[in-house]
Amino acid sequence: MPRALSVAAGLPACLVFVLAAVVPVVAQFGPPPPEPPGTPKQKQRLDITGNWVSVVHEDWRFRMITAPKGDTVNIPLNAAGKKIADSWDVAKDEAAADKCKAYGAPNLMRVPSRFRISWADDATLKIESDAGQQARLLRFEAPKTPPTPSRQGLSIARWQGRASLNVETSRLLPGYLQSNGAPFSANATMVENFDVLKEPNGEEWLLIDTIVTDPTYLFRTFIRSTHFKKEADASKWDPQPCIVKW
Repeated sequence: MPRALSVAAGLPACLVFVLAAVVPVVAQFGPPPPEPPGTPKQKQRLDITGNWVSVVHEDWRFRMITAPKGDTVNIPLNAAGKKIADSWDVAKDEAAADKCKAYGAPNLMRVPSRFRISWADDATLKIESDAGQQARLLRFEAPKTPPTPSRQGLSIARWQGRASLNVETSRLLPGYLQSNGAPFSANATMVENFDVLKEPNGEEWLLIDTIVTDPTYLFRTFIRSTHFKKEADASKWDPQPCIVKW
């Protein structure tokens, strides 16, 4: 089982609607604010920086432990995807040099972990995970030359509405949508919307709504909503390498 984490017995009232909806909708009242001058960091409309811990309130048996081979009822795999998941070979993955197939961008934020988010530069947000020691770069300026495919892919970010962050990710290496071998292909793409909720008691929650599209292994889009609670500091930060089974 992964280290860490806040496994919620109950959630703040402000999250009830989010959990009930298939795709949470944030109402936009009036036109968006005018675009301010300056760098993406200076234009920041939503502060997601800081130290966050996963709050596992759903899919516990798929996130906190490795489900048995073939147990992929929660993922819309097509026949090709199901065939690969049903033939998952844990021993082969354990023997491989790369043990991070479940830590690619489409699943990284679902891995129970602590996350550290900071500005890498004035146009790039950096998300680091202690589980798997991964790092995602959310770029507000697309590179002139597309990078080679990687575990975290190419993530292009933009401010959206009055207080939301939209991120589109592509150029991914094939990997797993959960730790028991449910696959996504190199054709997979992902759209994320980041939001922050602040409770009257001072607690802060990070919400990430994710839509994964993969014409190779999914018969429809795969939608998930993941939640994190802000921590005061990085005192519990504990980087560990990728593992195949937990």
